[in-house]
Amino acid sequence: MGATAKTLLLMGVLTGLLAGLGYLFLGGLPGLILFLVIAGAFNIFAYWKSDSLALRMAGAREVSPEEAPRLHRIVEEVTSMTNLPKPRVYIVDNPQPNAFATGRNPKHAVVAATTGIMDLLDDRELKGVMAHELGHVGNRDILIGAVVAVFAGAIAMIANMLQFRMIFGGLGGGGDDRPNPIFTLIAIILMPIAAVLIQMAISRTREYEADKTGAKTTHDPEALANALEKLEQGARMRPMQVNPAMAHMYIVNPIASFKGGAAMGRLFSTHPPMDERVRRLRAMARVGY
Repeated sequence: MGATAKTLLLMGVLTGLLAGLGYLFLGGLPGLILFLVIAGAFNIFAYWKSDSLALRMAGAREVSPEEAPRLHRIVEEVTSMTNLPKPRVYIVDNPQPNAFATGRNPKHAVVAATTGIMDLLDDRELKGVMAHELGHVGNRDILIGAVVAVFAGAIAMIANMLQFRMIFGGLGGGGDDRPNPIFTLIAIILMPIAAVLIQMAISRTREYEADKTGAKTTHDPEALANALEKLEQGARMRPMQVNPAMAHMYIVNPIASFKGGAAMGRLFSTHPPMDERVRRLRAMARVGY
C-alpha cells in the first residue's frame, strides 16, 4: 500500500473512532454528527494557527538573508529544484542539531533550523535536510499532522468526559438505546490508545515519504542518510526540552528516543527507526529511484 493510501486509511479509522465516541456519549446519531462538526471546527483552528503556535513553542525567530546567509542560500537552492515558493526561514537557538517545517500550505510555509544543525552538517548534508523539510511542505504533511493531532486530542478529551459521566451520572436515561456500560468502558480505555497508535503510524509514514521526496529532489540520498545518522547521534547527546505534542515535527526525535528493535517503543514512536530510514535511503542511492 502506498504512503498516501495508508495515510488516508488511517485518518479514516481515526475519524471513525471519534464518531463512535460521539455515538456513545450522546447515545445515537446526533452525538456522532455533533462530534464530527466539533472535529471540523478544531481542524479549521489547527489549519490557521498551527504554524504560529509551533514557532512560539519552539522559540524560533525569523532571520533575514543578511543574518543567516548560508541557510537562506541552501533553502533557495533546494526551492529552485521544486515547484514550491521559498518558505520563510527561522532559527532556533538550541545546541541540538535538528530542523522542522510548519505552515498551513506551501504559500505560508516556514522552515526552521537549530543553531546546532548549522554547526554540525556540511552544505551537502544540510541541503538534504532542507529538501526533506520542503518534502513535508509539498506533501501537505504539516496540515495532515495538525488534523491528526486535533482528532487524537478530541478522542482523548471525549473519553475523559465519558469516564466522568459513567462515574457521576451514568450514561443515558435508560431504555433500549442506552449504551452497554461494559462496551462503553472498553471504548473509554482502548479508543484513546488506538488514536495515539494511529497518530504515531501516520507520523512515521509521512517521515518515510519526506525522506524519499527529499532524496529525489536533490538526487543525493546518501547526503540525507549521512545527515540523519549525525542528527540522531547529536540528538541523543543533547536532548531538547520540547512539548511532546511537537516532537513529531522535527526531522529526528528531539526527545530521548527508543533505540533498537523494541516493538512497543516503535509502536509509540513519532519517528521511524533511524536504521530503517538510513537503509531505505542508501538502497535508493544503490538501485536508483
